[in-house]
Amino acid sequence: MKKLKYLSASILASTAYISFTSYGSWTYLPLIFSFVCIPLLELFFKPNSRNLSIEEKQKVKKDPFFNIILYTIIPLQIGFVIFFLFTIQESLTTFEFIGRISSLGVLCGILGINVGHELGHRTSRFERFLGEVLLLTSLEMHFLPYHNSGHHYNVATPKDPATARKGEWVFTFWFRSQIGSYLQAWKIEAAKLKKKGNYFISLSNRMLIYTFAQITLLFTIYFVFDMKTMLAFTAASLFGIAMLETVNYIEHYGLLRKQKDNGNYERVQPYHSWNSNHIVGRTILFELSRHSDHHYKASKHYQLLDSTPNSPQMITGYPGMMLLALIPPLWFKIMHKKLKNYPNNQ
Repeated sequence: MKKLKYLSASILASTAYISFTSYGSWTYLPLIFSFVCIPLLELFFKPNSRNLSIEEKQKVKKDPFFNIILYTIIPLQIGFVIFFLFTIQESLTTFEFIGRISSLGVLCGILGINVGHELGHRTSRFERFLGEVLLLTSLEMHFLPYHNSGHHYNVATPKDPATARKGEWVFTFWFRSQIGSYLQAWKIEAAKLKKKGNYFISLSNRMLIYTFAQITLLFTIYFVFDMKTMLAFTAASLFGIAMLETVNYIEHYGLLRKQKDNGNYERVQPYHSWNSNHIVGRTILFELSRHSDHHYKASKHYQLLDSTPNSPQMITGYPGMMLLALIPPLWFKIMHKKLKNYPNNQ
């Protein structure tokens, strides 16, 4: 069960299949599963802070099963995107049209961006390429250079657009984080090229390649199908991006690193990220919610992430916290009370 639990992503895939082949309220099944069923389930399961033993870690680190699960997500996500492009052509009511868009949006957020994020941290170029493919299906390819070389370096500082400030509404954060991270991705890539002595306009510029790939994908959808289908896919991608930014919002809300006298910031510690040990959300998100350890040691594969005793703990799993963030007054009331326990909060 320790291994098979990560197959729970197949449940989400099943709900998407039902959405794309059904009508009425069934078209919203992935949304209901992710933001109604999972938060309710987590009310009945206590958080599990147990970490693997050293012996267990040695075994799972060598076990190819954990990588194979991630690799299977690529054809699954691509298949569902193609399936969506065909099924959105059907005669649908506005309610059903929006439902299917939201369903692909959930897949873009959980399978496309989340798994793309995990693979994007790998040292293997092939695995990073697989991550790029997943991010392409969500039109979020700039995430890779920004996240690895920007967010992980500047997290929990005012320099990081993906770190939510105390008192900031999630709805304004979406735009500040997405626009800020996009601009930083270009700056990071330009600085990298300059350091290597490469030209900005070249095949070495990932941002140029990513931009071309995303535009090509959109135009391909337009020419193969039509404008309506292209806009539907774009809307689904934006839904997935909104999920990403909501996750960014809850992961570091109000937490700050100390600034030293020389202007540099202290090293990232587990208490600079909000953590969740709620098992259902952890499993379907491939341990993303053990975010404190991920930022402390970004090279760790998802199955090896630990729960650290000094990391700030969320009151529920990611899906429930995302819903809570959408109600700013209630979010502020709960989170500002918890922030008092951490001296470095804003």
